[in-house]
Amino acid sequence: MEAKGILDAKGLACPMPIVKTKKAMNNLESGDVLEIHATDKGAKADLAAWSKSGGHELLSQEEDNGTFKFWIKKG
Repeated sequence: MEAKGILDAKGLACPMPIVKTKKAMNNLESGDVLEIHATDKGAKADLAAWSKSGGHELLSQEEDNGTFKFWIKKG
């Protein structure tokens, strides 16, 4: 998946992954994809809910050795 940017939010606790994601999304064009890496388990539910409420699309998510990876398409 082609991401326009990668956000490293590893080691950050709620709500910082969301705050950083929102800030990074502001720098992208509509239709661009942001890849986010986080270690906070709460990020799974938080980023899914934030994407939906913000008009963005959570394209994919996976877990790799305790790191959660998300791909969100800007609405």
